[in-house]
Amino acid sequence: MTNRYYMPTKVFMGDECILENSEVFKALGKKALIVTGAQSAKRNGSEKDVKNALDSVGIQYQVFDKVMSNPTISCVYEGASAARENGADFIIAIGGGSPLDAAKAIALLAAQTIEEGNLFSGNYQDKVLPMAFVPTTAGTGSEVTQYSILTNDKAQTKTSIASDLIFPTIAFLDARYTEYLGVATTINTAIDALSHVVEGMLSVKASLISDALAAAGIQRIMACVPILLQAVRSGRERVFDLQHRQELLQASFMAGIVIAQTGTTAVHAMGYSLTYFQGIDHGRANGLLLGEYLKLVEKVRPDLAAKILNAMNFSQAEQFLELMNKLLGPKEDISRNDLEQYSKMAVQTKNIANCVVKPSEDDIRTMFIQAFRQ
Repeated sequence: MTNRYYMPTKVFMGDECILENSEVFKALGKKALIVTGAQSAKRNGSEKDVKNALDSVGIQYQVFDKVMSNPTISCVYEGASAARENGADFIIAIGGGSPLDAAKAIALLAAQTIEEGNLFSGNYQDKVLPMAFVPTTAGTGSEVTQYSILTNDKAQTKTSIASDLIFPTIAFLDARYTEYLGVATTINTAIDALSHVVEGMLSVKASLISDALAAAGIQRIMACVPILLQAVRSGRERVFDLQHRQELLQASFMAGIVIAQTGTTAVHAMGYSLTYFQGIDHGRANGLLLGEYLKLVEKVRPDLAAKILNAMNFSQAEQFLELMNKLLGPKEDISRNDLEQYSKMAVQTKNIANCVVKPSEDDIRTMFIQAFRQ
């Protein structure tokens, strides 16, 4: 198989990197639409820093702060209309995975007309608004990927727009914006990043470069496990210092680069139903399933499982499963009938074909049942 590597996003990292590099906005356009959620970007100071940077270089802006968790198709069409009505010629996204994913779709839809029925087709004109991204959680890596994940009510799942067109132009990584995340969000997003690097190594598209980044990302996240466990025991986010936040944000960034090359696997295919039907946070959903998938990989491809587990300083998948149980706590009560339905949906996704170890529907059902046994 021929491997590829493509990463067009320019990344600035460090404290106050937005204000220190405000001149780069001038190359993107003259008026921005800031895409974000209702509150968090205002609380953590990221929106204020972006506005100050734009003011300092004379760029006008409007704010679209209607992005909800797990953004909908209607939300991104509304955002695209706001961009056109306000004459925006580039997009700035601030937030976790939801605003970042929504902003990519908005940038695409503001530049060209795409009917809802063709939104996920991949057949687009070579037109998109430039984008600058500011992640304020350490999990999705969306600031360096070509994916926009949207809630698709018609299909009753989450569906991806996947196109090199929607790689962000610029990303700013400042860990200060993640300092006030709660314990649950910090853990769920860290596990999301961990899922990305592990799944990257389990993908048929894995390469020497993506595996090197994945292993380094795993090691960074595992180095933070003691403080994550301490946060679970204490229930206090103040146990995380800025250095821990920086490590997690950099690991999330590396994980984003990995899946930009490899895509995701069965874990995401299964997790989407847990989020859509059960309202389980995406990162938590991945964490509930990842250990069971690693156990299957360990059985079918012990060499591949060992490669991943060695990066974690584990010798068996069961050790990783025990860690996830400690971090995630009590599991949701989901009926056997629901898990059967989710299994039938997951096996039909494109993610399954992307797996080195391709699970059957029976394998998926077993993983679901084991993951939620009480």
